[in-house]
Amino acid sequence: MGCGAGRPLTRRLPGNETGGLAFCARPPEHTTAPGAVVMKTSRRKFLVYSATGASLLALGPESWAAPKKVAKKRILILGGTGFLGPAVVEAARARGHSLTLFNRGRTRPELFPDVEKLRGDRDPDKDEGLKALKGRKWDAVVDTSGYYPRMVRASAALLAPNVKQYVFISSVSAYASDKTPGEDERGPTATLADPNVETMGKDYEFYGGLKRACEEAAEAALPGRVANIRPGYIVGPDDRSDRFTYWPVRFDHGGEMLAPGTPKDPLQIIDVRDLAEWLVLLIEGQVNGVFNAVGPAEAWSMGAMLDTCRKVTGKDTKVTWVPAEFLEKQGETGDVRLPIYMPPTGTSAGTHLRSNAKAVKAGLKFRPVDVTVRDTLAYFKGLPQERRDKPRAGLPREREAELLALWRKAQEEAKPVPAASGKGG
Repeated sequence: MGCGAGRPLTRRLPGNETGGLAFCARPPEHTTAPGAVVMKTSRRKFLVYSATGASLLALGPESWAAPKKVAKKRILILGGTGFLGPAVVEAARARGHSLTLFNRGRTRPELFPDVEKLRGDRDPDKDEGLKALKGRKWDAVVDTSGYYPRMVRASAALLAPNVKQYVFISSVSAYASDKTPGEDERGPTATLADPNVETMGKDYEFYGGLKRACEEAAEAALPGRVANIRPGYIVGPDDRSDRFTYWPVRFDHGGEMLAPGTPKDPLQIIDVRDLAEWLVLLIEGQVNGVFNAVGPAEAWSMGAMLDTCRKVTGKDTKVTWVPAEFLEKQGETGDVRLPIYMPPTGTSAGTHLRSNAKAVKAGLKFRPVDVTVRDTLAYFKGLPQERRDKPRAGLPREREAELLALWRKAQEEAKPVPAASGKGG
């Protein structure tokens, strides 16, 4: 799943976040979440969510119900200008909370002119580091930009005496593998051979272990006061990775469209706005623990997602399903060209089948998937033409046409040769 965490652009690793990440596309080698366009949150819809606070009582000692009358909270966001960060700002402001953003001020510093901004660096050894946070008090901190344990350890240790709760945006990539369908928060987690590594690796192979180490760093500094949130693919308006966005945009273009795998192959996403609104709910109830933040509400699939695209766009796009095995033989195995798709077999059998029961019990709600598809498509169409002409994920149209032609040829060659009639000349 920074930007909130979700997953980076690799086959093994997906958000955001965004944290998500986010999550946006790949987590950056620096620690400030990338920028995005501000989105609007539905205040009325989010107010409905407060009714779910009572369900938190059933979660046991690690949580508590949100108060009926919401007390104003002082919330610090480490990041705040990327994909998930602005969504949290909007959700928190809609609930009347007070926000402070801490970042380097390099990504869209003009955002939220009426919100307090502190400047510094996640790396305590760079420039002013975390000095701007010293001596300040907040009710909660939301860490949307933590990728390396040394830096999360520094911020968590500094803030520990002055905050009640630390919400860390991790990722489902923090698990050791994706091979077990239905796995919940008790699944084995990723480890690092070198605990001091501060690079994601050539193929982002260290990403999951780093996120897990960041979780541990936060918990060590604030034992029992950390909410470690593990999103999968974070999607919706503002998603600059174009991963989920590719599908409704491609469907909207019409013609013949290649779809990987089968219509029944599972798919899990979470709308960035749903994630942000739920994070605020957790802060209001001071709910801690580890949670898989994946959706939607009901089991979803690649076929259902494209059916939703058909409903939203009104286009009669022809969908041609091409087996994952065939695409793999053609070299199409990454999460960039076939974004967010993972075959439900082998090591990726459980990628889109994580259990979200604990998060749902803690009040996580999901808007209808057609709303997410509609708003995502509208967001992309609102971007400048030069940006739309350079999508960051998905098959180029020429490659898509080539693969479709190769698949048709393979099907023709696989047809049985008609038997000879046996009649003489």
